[in-house]
Amino acid sequence: MTDVKDRCLETFPSWLRTLAEDAEGLLAVLESAGSSESVRRTAASGINYLFKSLDLVPDGIDDIGFLDDAFVLRVTGDLIAKEDSEIGKRDAIGRLANDCGLIREFLGPDYGRLEAYVVSLKRGAARGRSVQDIVTTADVLRELGADVRSFAKGYQVPSFSREEKNLIKLKAFFDAKLPR
Repeated sequence: MTDVKDRCLETFPSWLRTLAEDAEGLLAVLESAGSSESVRRTAASGINYLFKSLDLVPDGIDDIGFLDDAFVLRVTGDLIAKEDSEIGKRDAIGRLANDCGLIREFLGPDYGRLEAYVVSLKRGAARGRSVQDIVTTADVLRELGADVRSFAKGYQVPSFSREEKNLIKLKAFFDAKLPR
């Protein structure tokens, strides 16, 4: 675990730094006319998670509040890459998908619970927007796009102190909040 712990402590801050860029990368897939409806649904569900009022780790929690968002975006990228290998080769999606290896190591057997949770987001809604509405209604897609761009523009990268206690807290949140 020490090697995994050290890699997590080294890597997670960079995921916080790229969170806005990652969301915009998924938005590009969602807005692309070349993406299948299924891929667009997956992208919409991951992006919509950013705007959920009750996420796995509350955004206001120091150091780890946005890491659940970073994890969800990476799992979303991985699901997209598995579904469409061409989109999976794109820089943004490929990077997100590749990062899932570390999430798998960090969460161990709980990774499957996280992946199932991300898949279930297709049935959810945030800010009154369902994935169905996002994918089928141009105005709703434009509204989500505006929200993502506003988020990206105003996103302040949170601090992340490289302390093992942050990994313990993060794992505890996932263990407690992910459906069994």
